[in-house]
Amino acid sequence: MTDSWLGVDTGGTFTDFVFFDGNKVVIHKVLSTPSAPELAILQGVRELGLDSKDLRLVHGSTVATNAVLEAKGVRTAYISNRGFADVLHIGRQARRELYNLQPQIERPLIARDDCLEVTTRLSAQGEHLQKVSDDELAQLRQQLQQLAPEAVAINLLFSFLDDSEEKRIADCVPEGIFVSCSSDVLPQYKEYERGMATCLNAYVGPLMQGYLQRLAQGLDGARVSVMQSAGGTVSADKAGEHAVHLLLSGPAGGLKGAQFVAALTGRHKLLSFDMGGTSTDVALIDGDIGLTSEGHIGPYPVAVPMVDMHTIGAGGGSIARVDAGGLLLVGPESAGADPGPACYGRGGQSATVTDANLVLGRLQAGAFLGGAMMLDTEAAFQSVGRIAQQLGLSTEQTAQGIIRVANEHMVRALRVMSVQRGVDPRQFTLVSFGGAGGLHVCALADALGMHQAMVPVQAGVLSALGMLVAAPSREMSRTLTRRLDQCAADELEIEFRQLEQHARLEMADEIAGQQVKTSCSVDLRYLGQSFTLNLAWQEIGMMETAFHELHRERYGHALASPVELVNVRVRVEGESPSFGLAQLDSANGMPDALRRVKLYGIGQVVNIYARETLKAGQHLQGPALIVEMVSTTFVAEDWECRLDAWGNLLLNRR
Repeated sequence: MTDSWLGVDTGGTFTDFVFFDGNKVVIHKVLSTPSAPELAILQGVRELGLDSKDLRLVHGSTVATNAVLEAKGVRTAYISNRGFADVLHIGRQARRELYNLQPQIERPLIARDDCLEVTTRLSAQGEHLQKVSDDELAQLRQQLQQLAPEAVAINLLFSFLDDSEEKRIADCVPEGIFVSCSSDVLPQYKEYERGMATCLNAYVGPLMQGYLQRLAQGLDGARVSVMQSAGGTVSADKAGEHAVHLLLSGPAGGLKGAQFVAALTGRHKLLSFDMGGTSTDVALIDGDIGLTSEGHIGPYPVAVPMVDMHTIGAGGGSIARVDAGGLLLVGPESAGADPGPACYGRGGQSATVTDANLVLGRLQAGAFLGGAMMLDTEAAFQSVGRIAQQLGLSTEQTAQGIIRVANEHMVRALRVMSVQRGVDPRQFTLVSFGGAGGLHVCALADALGMHQAMVPVQAGVLSALGMLVAAPSREMSRTLTRRLDQCAADELEIEFRQLEQHARLEMADEIAGQQVKTSCSVDLRYLGQSFTLNLAWQEIGMMETAFHELHRERYGHALASPVELVNVRVRVEGESPSFGLAQLDSANGMPDALRRVKLYGIGQVVNIYARETLKAGQHLQGPALIVEMVSTTFVAEDWECRLDAWGNLLLNRR
């Protein structure tokens, strides 16, 4: 394998870089360029002085995510069976507000005039009841030429049983149009969820292809891969075809990084929060990273496998304001990278969480980005001061209020992933990362009654580091739908092997010469239920008992009903890059503080330490500030901190 690796995470405010040459790790940050994300990546490569010809780049991209959230995908035509053109618009009839008789109508992903129908029908048993005629295919081609979409999504009933009709339709699409077939994107039952995944893939596919082509041109000779939502990587030349699998690209990198670093310390039960400039992502890791097929991006369901996390609009750039009733609100609006928080000195006027931390002294003006970017303390005081005047409080009191409101938003999100799922957070370690996370970790742990927390080494760029520990992988699935007691083990093994072969063929270039790991699982439910539980595959005679136990654990009861198998799934994974973190020298005694400062609301003097000067085994007593190039950690008064051999900050409540 190539020894020169670069992990890149494109965030809403900063683009993070972690470079590994086989011996040492170098980190870097630049401001993101949302209108053309590749420009920030190319800038970072130049500033790091890297030769792209010897580079293996793995990155998390926000191009697909932002295109969906901002409704800026390409014009897409949708093709379905006669009478089913309205499936996407009808959806599941789920309401955000149950008793609102006039709910706000969501803007459809695809306009009704761009939804087309063809006369073809497959039965639930896979029998062809009617095939589309050649004349109708010719007429469909003319319709597409008149509409002139950039992409086409094809979603026929029961196409997961037989994809021949979808392929016939795809062959008649005029050249130059991106084509996405549901039998390829998500060969599973539920035509609405399958249709949405197929449309999302078509909606952002051309954008991803164009972006990756521009990036490859700027990095001539580099081997480029992209992180997928399920935590594995895919080569750039394949990524555009499967753009729907990239919607949680960056956050998945953060979880891989957290899992990798925490495992070094023997910690495998983690409650993680990734607080960046725009949002906070919360997830639970209990040994393995949890995946879900019931995720959402904005209002749209995304039924392809992705990391199971909860995202809220709370980050360092979240804007504070006072509503008409005099209530202090924080987020979800963000100042972003341009103009950014007021203290960035780029013309921003709104008070943000970052400004509040600067006013309280928890963020040091001269320590931001290792001193490369001096923060404007006066601008921060002015922006927070305008909020303070509306509230009738001092600037410092208002800053403290902004922090408390932001913390409450994040605590609520952490409870969604733990308490609301029957998980006691006190049995887990709270792992904080992202540029802003370390300033809030102790307060969040206190609110959840947790006694252990961790700020990993390189926490401010952990998502980029996670790109370097992820292996190439594919997730394959297929719907079968039959009672478990009517399934034959050898028949299911054939299904697993076929999915595995499909995955291996698709990623042949990415896993050439590597040891490959295959894991199989199934989706089960009680007969008559709509939703499933995913279980690792074992002997068929043990599956029913395992399902009853999991159902009882998740929902508090088990039924006497027959168990039904719905989907079979296979994950094929190659080798991770040979990435390792260097261990620190050991030291005894207390480290030397850079300086001592007085912070608002804290009754004693606070020591400030430079993280890069700390040694393994050293203990720090809170309150303290630990500054580094990419983040700052605030150790609260009732907390203490110990450095492990790799430089992770292990926090314990006294």
